[in-house]
Amino acid sequence: MYTKEEVLDFVKEEDVKFIRLAYFDVRGRQKNISIMPTELERAFSEGIPFDASAVEGFEGPEKSDLYLVPDASTLAVIPWRPMTGKVVRMFCNIFDSDGQPYKKDSRALLKNICKKMQAEYGLNVMVGTEIEFYLFKLDEKGEKTKIPFDEAGYMDIAPLDHGENIRRDICFTLEQMGFTPEASHHEEGPGQNEIDFRYSDPLTAADNVATFKWIVNTKASSNGLSADFSPKPLPGEAGNGMHISISCASDSGDKEAAKKNLCYMLAGMYAHMEEITYFLNPTENSYKRLGSAKAAKYVSWGKENRSALIRIPHVKGEPRLEVRSPDPECNPYIALTCLLAAAMDGLKEKLTAPEATEENLFDNKTASRLGLRTLPQSLDEARELAEKSPFVTSLLADFI
Repeated sequence: MYTKEEVLDFVKEEDVKFIRLAYFDVRGRQKNISIMPTELERAFSEGIPFDASAVEGFEGPEKSDLYLVPDASTLAVIPWRPMTGKVVRMFCNIFDSDGQPYKKDSRALLKNICKKMQAEYGLNVMVGTEIEFYLFKLDEKGEKTKIPFDEAGYMDIAPLDHGENIRRDICFTLEQMGFTPEASHHEEGPGQNEIDFRYSDPLTAADNVATFKWIVNTKASSNGLSADFSPKPLPGEAGNGMHISISCASDSGDKEAAKKNLCYMLAGMYAHMEEITYFLNPTENSYKRLGSAKAAKYVSWGKENRSALIRIPHVKGEPRLEVRSPDPECNPYIALTCLLAAAMDGLKEKLTAPEATEENLFDNKTASRLGLRTLPQSLDEARELAEKSPFVTSLLADFI
């Protein structure tokens, strides 16, 4: 957690030659511009301009000047670049030409909802993510294929699991950049892997997701492979999910109050799930995953029930909930904003969810008897629900 002065000193003392200023478009794709150390003071004081009309979903050419101001606390050395003449990266806040926060800066959106939650409810929210991805071979021309790197299954070990060394390399790189991976293993699909992160505040958790995807793509490429985060890379095989776990603690330290608040938060997410699905599952491919191969389709919650959309796992420590429908193609800043805003609505209205679902919802006959609501079945349906939702439009009008 660096300050501006510490960053300036670090760059001077540690032989830093390039500073990457990173930001995100509305879809959550990371962009960056590199500056020299001589421009860093100006970046902090004035911002570095860029052409917003060239970024999908931002502005037209009539008012296209935006400015990147680095967030000093996010400084990280890029460890696969030379250590002589280091390259560092910082995430940025985006401002318009009037010096106002840019309305489509999804990172700022999440930062604001976290501040609001703390100010209004005195809650410290913690978030952990579990992100799945496939590793595929390249052909003789170096082009991507859909041939899995191995044929291993859930938590198999070498020699069946070929991804062991790459996962280790990814975890080491994450640690070098200041992030804390918690666990890694082979997933169900052939060539499918998962790496889980330790809990952190929501903004850091979203930063971790963005950094993680960048590192995985980089390490896969350096090993002659391609990484695939799409929700359903292979028909008939497990899809890629991004499970999001959320816990909360009150400033008072009252554990019973924290449990009650978590119930309200769950009820808020349950109430708004169809409306926010467009931002949790933002591609056509997303809807090929939902409802198949252990990906939730029904709006439901359950205790320890992995077929439910929201699960309350059995844990010895602080209680938490796990949202199982999001996939890695989502913008993590917007996805967490949606979930936390829904949670706040649950807190505000003191909402109560229906009884927990104990049945196996992957059995369609069983699920159909329960009369549960279903998630949208297509991207168009999800978008329509978002556009018609007062809850969503008041929160994310600029992102629909």
